[in-house]
Amino acid sequence: MDAILFYFFWEAMLIPMYLCIGIWGGANRRYAAIKFFLYTFLGSVLMLAGLIYLGIHSGTFFIPAFYDLPLALPIQEWLFVAFFLAFAVKIPMWPVHTWLPDAHTEAPTGGSVVLAAVLLKVGAYGLLRFSLPVVPDASAVFAWPMIILSLIAIVCIGMVAMAQTDMKRLIAYSSIAHMGFVTLGIFVIYLLGHVDAARLGYEGGYLQMISHGFASAAMFIGFGMLYDRMKTRNISEYGGVATAMPVFSAFYLLFAMTNVALPGTSGFVGEFMVILSSLQANFWVAVIASLTLIIGATYTLLMFKRVFYGPIQHGTVEALQDVSVLERVILILLSLFVLGLGLMPDMLLQHIHASVDHLIDLSLAHKVGAIG
Repeated sequence: MDAILFYFFWEAMLIPMYLCIGIWGGANRRYAAIKFFLYTFLGSVLMLAGLIYLGIHSGTFFIPAFYDLPLALPIQEWLFVAFFLAFAVKIPMWPVHTWLPDAHTEAPTGGSVVLAAVLLKVGAYGLLRFSLPVVPDASAVFAWPMIILSLIAIVCIGMVAMAQTDMKRLIAYSSIAHMGFVTLGIFVIYLLGHVDAARLGYEGGYLQMISHGFASAAMFIGFGMLYDRMKTRNISEYGGVATAMPVFSAFYLLFAMTNVALPGTSGFVGEFMVILSSLQANFWVAVIASLTLIIGATYTLLMFKRVFYGPIQHGTVEALQDVSVLERVILILLSLFVLGLGLMPDMLLQHIHASVDHLIDLSLAHKVGAIG
């Protein structure tokens, strides 16, 4: 609840992640680690200036006190940009996303899981904690640019994923595309005329964050199990994995279907809620966002087909051992979360209705004042 402590721990996150990539990463780990550090650190410098400005004018660094601060629109816009540069890099949004594929590709499996399941979500949390409630009028001004950037991430980055030959890099680009739904659900509320649709978008984006944390982590863990056995990231060097590892293949098919947003999985619920909310705001926004159902299915299913059911390209595939007992336990736990959120999303949503309604009230309030 203290803005300076928030900033301290925000930057402190970089240290273990930098070491994880730089020490235990792949061949280009130093480049990836430095790029990750510079992008995320430099993006946060203006956020610190913004927090200091808010602290000086409110007389405290207690975050809820910022919500009642009447700020002139030009100051709100400056603060929005300062926060945006920090949070957009973490999410990451296009065009400040280029550090993520390199970081994911070079990071060890554990590092990729932490990146996908935790670190990316902190950026979206920052938008919900600071940008929308502290500077709601500026958030409304920048709503369309944010929606356009989100749609670019959903469609264009999805098409970039289709062109990948590196399996881990494909999953990394997929993460960027799916996080586009989070920011779309957050900012589409400014195009809506009633609270129910806004709640649908907010909660859809929230659920998408949680779902992506499990689904993307599961994809990276599954790839890590394959990489430990094959020592290659190249999709063309696999093929026929399903014949040697049928149990693992069944689990990975479930995670792939979650990535595709198949109904019944957690990936479907959040995206569907965001698309429904977008449809009530603007027909063409919803249409463009819906293209992910085609693009995501294309790159995910093509990758799955080539790796698991394609012709065997490497002699060692036939000798692969199926998943161990410990690996099965990990995959079962991830499957339970993916299916649980997909079939019973209300077990999570019922606990956030009140918080979301409060956040919507703050986000849609008009607070233009004299401070400037």
